[in-house]
Amino acid sequence: MPVHHGAPQGAPIWIDLTTSNPDRAQDFYGAVFGWTFTPAGPDYGGYVDIAKDGHRVAGMMRNDPDWQMRDSWAIYLNTADIAGTVDKVADAGGVTCVQPMQVPGRGSMALAADPSGALIGMWQPAGHDGFEVVGEPGVPVWHQLTTTDYRAALVFYREVFGWETRTVSDTDEFRYSTAALGDEELLGVMDGAGMLLAGATSKWVTFFGADDVDKTLAVITDHGGSVVRGAEDTPYGRLAAAADPTGALFNLFSLPAA
Repeated sequence: MPVHHGAPQGAPIWIDLTTSNPDRAQDFYGAVFGWTFTPAGPDYGGYVDIAKDGHRVAGMMRNDPDWQMRDSWAIYLNTADIAGTVDKVADAGGVTCVQPMQVPGRGSMALAADPSGALIGMWQPAGHDGFEVVGEPGVPVWHQLTTTDYRAALVFYREVFGWETRTVSDTDEFRYSTAALGDEELLGVMDGAGMLLAGATSKWVTFFGADDVDKTLAVITDHGGSVVRGAEDTPYGRLAAAADPTGALFNLFSLPAA
């Protein structure tokens, strides 16, 4: 399993789960993905580091009722200048929800909403360089924004995070772009205007790798999760959407046999 070091500027570098039931989340994700959990320590407000085969892949925190937010996964994009990136958010039509905040010995984080309302995090590393493994079973392999305002979202992320986007499809049935970051395409933006339910908000989602999507869905339901969208074959692989026992959403992405 190759160890991953850092991420290109503007690329996903970290994810974390905000959950109302950390103990149940540990039982669930440990069974589904083989993750292990280690408290970050008394200086980090109960934050928990998540590892796969000894390599850091995600984090977890308790959902505070005062935040009035659903249990969910958050995605953080890499920036070398978090203050400068936050300054660009408003100019590009977004709203900063959490101003830059230093995490001792690790880096700085901030949260913003893009013009379509999707929440996106920012992370400036200073000791914590994000994922140590990607593209493997049980770890992040892809990240996607499904948005109610496709054109505005593309402009926003180009201006704020410096993305170079490539149009994959531009029809009313399927409108999709990817972002080239360094030498890799690591994320996508999908037009959800005709797909999201009325009143649904734009959202980011992480795809976790699976050797067998169908078997993984069975483990998910056996451990209290739910299937949001059943497994289906696509030109990009076999995909599915699921939720953990408290409703946090994530996707599955089939990986080719070794």
